[in-house]
Amino acid sequence: MPKKHDENFAPRINNRRALHDYFIEAKLECGIVLQGSEVKSLRKGTAQLNDSFARVEKGELILHNCHIDPYKEATLFNHEPKRERKLLVHKREIRKLEGELKLRGVTLIPLAIYFKGGRAKVEIGVARGKQQHDKRETIKRKEQDRELRRATMQRR
Repeated sequence: MPKKHDENFAPRINNRRALHDYFIEAKLECGIVLQGSEVKSLRKGTAQLNDSFARVEKGELILHNCHIDPYKEATLFNHEPKRERKLLVHKREIRKLEGELKLRGVTLIPLAIYFKGGRAKVEIGVARGKQQHDKRETIKRKEQDRELRRATMQRR
């Protein structure tokens, strides 16, 4: 009997600013507690992760400043766009994150929101902030890679 394909047509919402502003040291996939109208909005791709961050509070991982647009068709039971959302992670992973967060200059940044197996997931990155000279080096390296690809394409 053929297996049902687990295709997902919902968009992946990325935080492109995070890779520009931070060095990502580790990644973690978390579940997220959502209301019904939030799920519908995410499936339409109307969310922003630009200024969002995660924090460990009272033994739980909480996502702050994640903006999910209200769903137009959910008139009476709509959600608040910037409410705090609980992330679903095992206790041992939360303890491990708490240990890493005690280091100076380390924060938890959401990198992406996507659907996996019909459930919304958030990819959290343990991030260390970049300074201005680090950003310049990253841009320079990307430009060099781009030039190298152009040169190899012209040879063919």
